[in-house]
Amino acid sequence: MRNPRNDNLALALRQPHVPERTCVLTRRKGTKDELIRLALGPDGSVAPDARARAPGRGAWIGVNRADLDAANAKGKLKPALSRAYKTNDVTVPADLGARIEAALRQTALDRLGMEARAGNLVNGTERIETAARSGKIHLLIHAADSGEDGRRALDQAWRVGGGGPRGMIFPEGRTILSMALGRENVVHVALTDPAAASRVAHALARWRAFTGPERGPEGGEPASGTGSAEADLTKD
Repeated sequence: MRNPRNDNLALALRQPHVPERTCVLTRRKGTKDELIRLALGPDGSVAPDARARAPGRGAWIGVNRADLDAANAKGKLKPALSRAYKTNDVTVPADLGARIEAALRQTALDRLGMEARAGNLVNGTERIETAARSGKIHLLIHAADSGEDGRRALDQAWRVGGGGPRGMIFPEGRTILSMALGRENVVHVALTDPAAASRVAHALARWRAFTGPERGPEGGEPASGTGSAEADLTKD
């Protein structure tokens, strides 16, 4: 006879343990993919570590930029970081929020560039539409200054191919999107590899979660219409 307790133990042993970190401001726990690491430099300066790879002591935050800026302005961030670093020799820049946002933005742009070089994405309306209708698209992205008609046509093609209800609107316009991919006049982008789509969605979700709700080019809701969860940005 099977022992349910043994079955549960075996299942737990097969699942990898994911260490949790704690936000220094809210005490909310999360994985390193959900929180943002702040590194302490040798001179006591605090800097964003978006990729969580910098050596030395680190502390974690799980709040958006508005909340971080408010805590920094009210003098609540420095003592929280001092406790986390276990030292009073901490210098918190007044523009830390802006630096974190810039780091997350660059991480997302770098990720798009890497996937482009690896051949995991396509651009151009006709190529995207063909791939979308064939069920080969796992993430659809529109530049913030893309036209409504163009977005609607590609969204429909994606739905026909079994994709999501709508693509997501990239936080930047076509100029920045083109620079990230090293291509000219990129208005729409589609990820054709599921793992690549997940990586891009994750980077964009972290950027968007820190800056706040993503807005459309005229201040409307995000094209994905699904909030900030990474899983909502990719095709099932």
